[in-house]
Amino acid sequence: MPPHQDQNLTSPAAAPLPGTGNSRGKEPEHRPAGPASPTDAERSGHTEQPRHVKQPRHVEQPAYAEQPGHGEQPGYADRNAADYDRWFSKPGVTGATVNTLARLAGAGPVLELGIGTGRVALPLAGRGLDVHGVERSGAMIRQLRAKPGGDRIAVTQGDFADVPVPVPGRFSLVYAAGGTFLELPDREAKQRCLAAVAARLAPGGVFAVDAHVPEALAVAAASGVPETVSATDDHLILCHRLIDPSTQTYHSHYLVHEADRTHHFRVRFHYVSPGELDLLAEQAGLRLVRRQGGWEDAPFTRTSTYHVSVYAHN
Repeated sequence: MPPHQDQNLTSPAAAPLPGTGNSRGKEPEHRPAGPASPTDAERSGHTEQPRHVKQPRHVEQPAYAEQPGHGEQPGYADRNAADYDRWFSKPGVTGATVNTLARLAGAGPVLELGIGTGRVALPLAGRGLDVHGVERSGAMIRQLRAKPGGDRIAVTQGDFADVPVPVPGRFSLVYAAGGTFLELPDREAKQRCLAAVAARLAPGGVFAVDAHVPEALAVAAASGVPETVSATDDHLILCHRLIDPSTQTYHSHYLVHEADRTHHFRVRFHYVSPGELDLLAEQAGLRLVRRQGGWEDAPFTRTSTYHVSVYAHN
């Protein structure tokens, strides 16, 4: 999972972002309630990008933040696992995420893609659900194991694009939270992941995923104003995003200022529009059943900067 960035971006309507690959040519009409992204996201949970502009105006950042580095970028995750929870913990965001996922899960079992340090999985397990996870970073898994209850969660170390879970049976809920799904490096990896998810969903089961709205990232980037991810007595974390429409990628540059050091790291994301995500899901045998502007059940509207989308079998 990438780091959480929680601020709200301004409306994406004014700044379309090329290269989102939306084969439908328009946003999907089904936009139920669902999170926005590191902006609309945590109320939604994510945000991205910068570009120089004269007289920069204030731009709200997404309320959901991506959480750098579980799935596809083990180097980042391994190096920062020990500080991850301290830097990127968002109790309010986590609570809303867990509440929504618990409702979707029913009786379980559930599977998290990019389980990381167990930020979401442990509270779900605390509600009596049987939780499994996939995680590439050994350091993240060790952090999870060191927490109370962490030894009771079954974790498979590997690439979550392939959903390499050895346990038999299917899941009532599979989810990727905190922008983790966008860490898959390209369209092909996302397609492979969605097909594997479809194969592991139980009848009536659902897949939940959150992400930024690309146009909102473009607006935030154009402002030139970095996002404040976290500000405490101990540290200040800023995020500056650089978007490359030619490759449908953006890089989130994080600056962590602490009393004794300033630390920089970068996380790469491959973005897709909500419409393109719907198309990829359809090709994997899944259909959109709900979309909202954040984990707190905010409606997904033309001004949303983040989305939470829920898919079920066709």
